[in-house]
Amino acid sequence: MEKEWFTISVYSENNVGLLNRISGIFLKRHINIEGLNVSKSEIEGISKFTIVVFTTEEWVRKIVGQIEKQIEVIRAFYHTDEETIYQESALFKIASNLLFDERQIQNIIKDNNAQIVTVSRDFFVVAKSGRRSEVNEMYSQLKPYGIMQFVRSGRIAVSKAEMQISALLQEFQTTNK
Repeated sequence: MEKEWFTISVYSENNVGLLNRISGIFLKRHINIEGLNVSKSEIEGISKFTIVVFTTEEWVRKIVGQIEKQIEVIRAFYHTDEETIYQESALFKIASNLLFDERQIQNIIKDNNAQIVTVSRDFFVVAKSGRRSEVNEMYSQLKPYGIMQFVRSGRIAVSKAEMQISALLQEFQTTNK
């Protein structure tokens, strides 16, 4: 089986220690978590973990099965990149003099549909949202000029297909009141 990118969505109660147990599932199988985001979901009191991995479908299926065995986990799903709509965000901190001295910097920002979020005497910060490849491309373009700091968020994603999780979560919420 060929490796590919998968987005795993985990819906769970918001309990301390769950993230540690979930990451342990990946650790035991020597699979690296490439991206991680945790946020509230569409149902109050329910969290959504979005985990990005590069592995085979066989392994991701086994991992999702193990994740669902955790007591607090209501349901877990996996999707390929083609089955999701996703974004990442990144911040680039760059020396301020480059903004004014290097015309190409302004072109890079404009061509990448990025935005300047703050400017100070010593540095400015640019925000870019998009697919991983788009963030990587902007990084490659800015790298020759010098990047003082760089940070990228975990992936946020929704599935293209309708998921029946909302009905399941509402039922879970009703029975646990």
